[in-house]
Amino acid sequence: MQARIYRPAKTAMSSGTAKTHVWVLDFVKDSAREIDPLMGWTSSTDTQSQVRLQFDTKQEAVDYARDHGIDAVVTEPQTRQANVRAGGYGENFATFRRGVWTH
Repeated sequence: MQARIYRPAKTAMSSGTAKTHVWVLDFVKDSAREIDPLMGWTSSTDTQSQVRLQFDTKQEAVDYARDHGIDAVVTEPQTRQANVRAGGYGENFATFRRGVWTH
């Protein structure tokens, strides 16, 4: 079995970083998905592709994969610095602004 270990990125819909502090072990798909001729649903005979394990640390995920004989590839996350403005959100409503506020 092959798997990949990674830390998920933040969602594009939010600037928050929730659900990005865990490490995830996903199994690689062994077979392609097929379309059911009667219902039109997609299905696969590979049930391992539905399994998603979460770990607190990268080392825990690597140890789990090693102990269970899983060939895992670790992908390191690309971190970025937080964009925190000096005034924050409250600066939008500041009363000390000298100029006219526009979008």
